[in-house]
Amino acid sequence: MLHKTLHIVNGDSLTPRLTKIGVADDQLVWREMLCEGKTVYDLKTDAFKEARMEYLKQFIDTELTYDESFLIPLLTTNFSKYSTIVLWFEYDLFCHINMLAALSHIKQLKISSKIYLVCSGWVENETQLKGLGELSDEQLLTHYKNKILLTEADIALADTLWKLYCSDNHIDFKNYVTTRSSFPYLTNCINAHLKRFPNIASGLNVLETHILKIIRQEEIKNTRQLTGYILQYQGYYGFGDLQITHIIDKLSRFYETKNERLDLNREGFLAVDEMQNFYEEVLDETIFGNCEKYKFCYHPSEQIVTKHE
Repeated sequence: MLHKTLHIVNGDSLTPRLTKIGVADDQLVWREMLCEGKTVYDLKTDAFKEARMEYLKQFIDTELTYDESFLIPLLTTNFSKYSTIVLWFEYDLFCHINMLAALSHIKQLKISSKIYLVCSGWVENETQLKGLGELSDEQLLTHYKNKILLTEADIALADTLWKLYCSDNHIDFKNYVTTRSSFPYLTNCINAHLKRFPNIASGLNVLETHILKIIRQEEIKNTRQLTGYILQYQGYYGFGDLQITHIIDKLSRFYETKNERLDLNREGFLAVDEMQNFYEEVLDETIFGNCEKYKFCYHPSEQIVTKHE
């Protein structure tokens, strides 16, 4: 094996940044969003591609686009020729599910390389969590120098969690909230994922409720401004414009435009205050991995997910 390093980066924007700070090794850009839509455990299979194309057809035009942007680079990379693999992923759920899939893929290939993680999040003297793209060159280089060497147990855990994510029942994620690992934000992301299921009292999940609370508390003029606000204040989700816009559109029954600002209507207040359950009204076919969102519900007092009855 040659002493070569491969960097798996979480987006195209990071590629020139690494070059700028003197990291000149090979790169593989991870262009997927596995936190939404159906997934299949083995990324090498036709079943995985078919599942992803079925979901992503609303965002991309052709199968060729998906092949060229993600599958071909991933499946033609000879991981075994690298003595070191460095993963660049962020603190949020969006990145963590991609990271779990990447580590599982490497494990399934039986690659023996040393694997490191560069994971952004809390930065000294900063008041908010930072994505990799928000770091200065000096901070980015410091993160690289302080990269985390993942153990066999870490990689096995990632593989287990990815397999669980691709299952039709996510109740057992609660068993891994307290699992010790080298992933500094894994517990936060597991908790964030569990809260994606509808609240037992209101039928809305944590992020949906958070959006309605923002409408109630802030002077929001339109949905575009609301999208920008939620992108900045969404905690450990890391969702992009398309995802946030989709959630806001789905919540349109709970708010209206009045006096040049968004205001909650009666149903909005009832939902936020958990005075009425809107499960039936918001029910749809959303799927996480292979788990149907509305077949389960979240219990905030116990911080667990159970099957919906």
